[in-house]
Amino acid sequence: MTIATRLGDGSRVTMSVDEIKRDIELATLDAAERANCAPLSEDDQKHLLEIITRKGRFVGVEPGKELVLTYDEGSVKLMRLGISIGRIQDLQIYERCFGSDTAELAHVDYSFKPTKPIIHEEQATMEQAQLVTTLPLFYGAMPNMALYSYPDGPAANPITLLPKGQIKEAQAAYEESIELMIHDLVFTSSKMYEAGADGINFDTTGSAGDADFYATLKATEILKKKYPDICIEMGMAGEYVLGMHGNLYYDGVKLAGLYPHEQVKLAQKAGVTIFGPVVNINSSHSFAYDITRAVTMCKACTEASSIPVHANMGMGVGGIPIVDTPPVDALSRASVAMAEIGRLDGL
Repeated sequence: MTIATRLGDGSRVTMSVDEIKRDIELATLDAAERANCAPLSEDDQKHLLEIITRKGRFVGVEPGKELVLTYDEGSVKLMRLGISIGRIQDLQIYERCFGSDTAELAHVDYSFKPTKPIIHEEQATMEQAQLVTTLPLFYGAMPNMALYSYPDGPAANPITLLPKGQIKEAQAAYEESIELMIHDLVFTSSKMYEAGADGINFDTTGSAGDADFYATLKATEILKKKYPDICIEMGMAGEYVLGMHGNLYYDGVKLAGLYPHEQVKLAQKAGVTIFGPVVNINSSHSFAYDITRAVTMCKACTEASSIPVHANMGMGVGGIPIVDTPPVDALSRASVAMAEIGRLDGL
């Protein structure tokens, strides 16, 4: 018996049940070894095999086991399809057509730094959007530390310094960028929260490595002290924190090399409300392999967390093939696996 499934690049393949089973076994051991967490139990592996081999093109969870969904960059994605609408109409479609649990207002240049000079315009748009929607409405962007170094910012560029062996200089450049980024994250988030945002989404946290993660944790800490009831979602950029600085600590814990179940502990200490772990895929491996790695790490993250966990599910992460429009057969199976095996709170 062969099963129609996919590779991580989205291409269609057929595999035998035994081949899928073998990939599940190998993938959970790989994830457990890399992240230093428990592999999926034999029962979980059987459950995952059953989900992957279901006959329907689209699969779902049982009624009552649905997950809450949060979104990143939601208010500009429909425009990319060539639909002539503005951001507020985009949000209304999410609420009234898609039945979304939440939505997110975002600027087309999806980083906090470029929104700072136009914050008054973003505040007005948030106020107008709140008047015509009822669902929880976040404001989101990427921390994006790369924008604070030359040629886009005032700090030296550590990526040009590191290959020259100028380690101390690169670390100093990251430390300068940290202070600049913290200021922008706190300033912009404060303004948008005061304008009516129901939450702030720090999306793709850690994209520039441990310095990026550190700055976002510190900004969260400041915002939580300033606004005790603020909802902050932190979505990560990769499954482990790159040690680009290599010597940064938060609450006594070295940031470089942390995996999701370790990242979430620091996030909740900083005051994060919702944590979004990321597990990368391998485009040359099977969907079964990629989703098994993702579920293994995300389940460990959920078990270690005392705050809601919403796994990042999209092109190239969370077991989803790396294509612009994820195939529904893979997307639905990955979502069911996260809900029923990973025991997540949302996606």
